[in-house]
Amino acid sequence: MRINPIQLKTQSQLITDYRNNAGTIMDFFDYLPHDNYYQRVRDLHERTFERKQLTDVLFTMNKEWGAPASTLNNIERLKETDSVVVIGGQQAGLLTGPMYTINKIVSIIQLAGQQEEKLGIPVIPVFWIAGEDHDFEEINHVYLPDANNMKKYKIRHRLMDKRSVSNISINRSALVEWVDELFEQLKETKFTKRIYATIHEAIELSNTYTDFFARVIFHLFNEDGLVVVDSGSAKTRQLETEHFKKMIRHQEEISLEVFNASERLAKDGYAISLELSEAVGHLFYHKDQERILLFRNDEGEWVGKQNEVCFQTNELISIAENYPERLSNNVVTRPLMQELLFPTLAFVGGPGEIGYWAALQPAFHALNIKMPPVVPRLSFTIVEDKVKKALEKLDIDIADAINKGVRVTKEKWLQSKSNPPVEDLSIQMKEVIETAHQPLRKLAKSIRADIGDLSEKNLEYLYRDIDFLTERIVKVLEEKYEKELRTFDEIERTLHPQGGLQERVWNPLPWINTYGIEFISELTYRPYDFEKGHYIIYI
Repeated sequence: MRINPIQLKTQSQLITDYRNNAGTIMDFFDYLPHDNYYQRVRDLHERTFERKQLTDVLFTMNKEWGAPASTLNNIERLKETDSVVVIGGQQAGLLTGPMYTINKIVSIIQLAGQQEEKLGIPVIPVFWIAGEDHDFEEINHVYLPDANNMKKYKIRHRLMDKRSVSNISINRSALVEWVDELFEQLKETKFTKRIYATIHEAIELSNTYTDFFARVIFHLFNEDGLVVVDSGSAKTRQLETEHFKKMIRHQEEISLEVFNASERLAKDGYAISLELSEAVGHLFYHKDQERILLFRNDEGEWVGKQNEVCFQTNELISIAENYPERLSNNVVTRPLMQELLFPTLAFVGGPGEIGYWAALQPAFHALNIKMPPVVPRLSFTIVEDKVKKALEKLDIDIADAINKGVRVTKEKWLQSKSNPPVEDLSIQMKEVIETAHQPLRKLAKSIRADIGDLSEKNLEYLYRDIDFLTERIVKVLEEKYEKELRTFDEIERTLHPQGGLQERVWNPLPWINTYGIEFISELTYRPYDFEKGHYIIYI
């Protein structure tokens, strides 16, 4: 395995400026992303955390998922008063979902290890499963390579309500059928049977899709001490009572100031993916297995958008105290809850997350805490030897292929195989015909209007015949160079699938099947510089 950093050219202005400490974006954060963390450690020492209750819950939760000894040991280390965490999270995608989930976990483990060595204190890697999310459609599928494209494989499990993922019991028969369908698409290797058996064992031991996700993660990161927490678990909710009460009491300030921050960001030219208003309560209430986003009405009551529920502030505080499992956080208050539960040295996020975190500084300040350092996660493109050789043979720059794809290059290459290019000849021929045809059209129009219309139609017929011949010539060229064109398609599918980064589409299963689970271990322990934007991983 060889690694090589490249620069991504398709990221937003916000992320570009954030990585470069440029523009006004740094005004919206409390720490620089790659600064030394000694000041952050000092700031954390001024706060207190309920470590005993937190580690008890983490131990129970991770033990139930079959966590390895390295994880349980790290939970024990989290009891130490000087210990801190590097944390990040994602939804519980099937078989981890897209590759960026793996990349984020690698980033968390890497940054934790680097900072433990520098700071000389325990730094625990923590992965936060966003189990309270309810959009099952976002996680119920994976993409695998199929011919020249990526094909979507979706589990046949239909939900009748919008319950949180942590509360969705797995459809065991549908999940087994789905996994079997995936493995039918893979070439059998010396690793296939072991991986297949491991996945089926995880299915048998899991009750929910969050369970299944956590068990798969622990198989992939068995020796890395990764601690996993399900934010949608009732066990986690029991830790959150006092924090919910703080958020309820400070809702007005949080909502107003986050809204104002988003307005300032927009004024500075930074677009963020948050729909905000001053009336949003930034908490969900769970009723009949569904999440209801709460708003504040003119009377100060907490209501659902369709008036499904209505609470006075003191009633909602009572719910937080006695039934915290009935509440959950939205995208604004989830980072606050994460910060209040864990002594967070740094948060690792993707481009989208960093975009909306830029508006959250005043929410942290409303609770009298600082926003943790926000570190862009590592980003990878996996390149197998076959694709590397194809790039070299066709003289294609890999950075260009990752950033822009090769569709345009493919078209130009095919055009070069006819001399002169058939499309150019087609255009020239139409221009010649249009010029030669002009006197005839002029005469026809002077005789009678309908004859003039017929002459225009005649010109269209001539153009159409040229287009027909051009298409036939192109088709013959495509047949002649079918092998080379398939190579272009394979490069596009691998390096720029669906017009974007590989990590947003590809699932790790094909590589794990080819190279074994050890592929993830080797990916995890390569030396990375977090100030680099993207890494090519040659395998």
